[in-house]
Amino acid sequence: MTITHGAQTITRAIRALKILASQSYQGMRLVDLAREMQLERPTAHRLLKALMVEGMLVQDASSRRYTLGPLVFELGLASAHQFNLRDLCAPILEHLAEQTGDTAFLFVRSGNDAVCLSRVQGKYPIQTPAVPVGSRQPLGVSAGGLALLSSLSPTEIQTITQAIDARLSVYGDLDAAEIHRLCAQTKRTGYAWISNRAVPGVSAVGLAVKSENGTPVAAVAVAATMARMTEKRVLDILPCLQEAAKEVTNIFRA
Repeated sequence: MTITHGAQTITRAIRALKILASQSYQGMRLVDLAREMQLERPTAHRLLKALMVEGMLVQDASSRRYTLGPLVFELGLASAHQFNLRDLCAPILEHLAEQTGDTAFLFVRSGNDAVCLSRVQGKYPIQTPAVPVGSRQPLGVSAGGLALLSSLSPTEIQTITQAIDARLSVYGDLDAAEIHRLCAQTKRTGYAWISNRAVPGVSAVGLAVKSENGTPVAAVAVAATMARMTEKRVLDILPCLQEAAKEVTNIFRA
């Protein structure tokens, strides 16, 4: 491969990623992407397959559409020193903790895990054992991770659930079937509510934050004791959580 040809391949790959980033979360078909890039279908297919191998793209098994893969987001996290999400979101989490009295969290996705990026403790007298900042758990275990997982396509949920299944049993005997049930519940209600999994005796509610093209990029959550976080309380604090998620969304889209 000549230098010129190599540079052309890189340019095409970057252009493909830009085109897919501009689309909605449904992604694009090979034929449409090839037409947009003015490439022959076999050439476009080889390019997309190479990007899939590297984790830059994923393909839905049923629709055959291509979307951005997890590595794209992880590379974005690696450049966070230029876009300090934790500092930018600190006032939002502080206000959320003040409003609810409970601990507010910010999660981001890293591969098949949810990483706790930040937390702010509220002033309610009884506080919960908290997920440590920087810790990671499989998607679906925490309220933030469940919100992120539930925002993905059914195929992605299935793939991730299969990949993390062996790691779930330590979280209150959680298993893949329960993860699927919780994802379905989250899609139905519009918010993730999970108890006694990430931390024993703790219940939390979370909402995903999506980028402009619909990709789930982060999640905000509020946690309290199971006795305190009743269904009524979840509904009471949901407007506060929705406002916080909206403000974090605005940061990503600024």
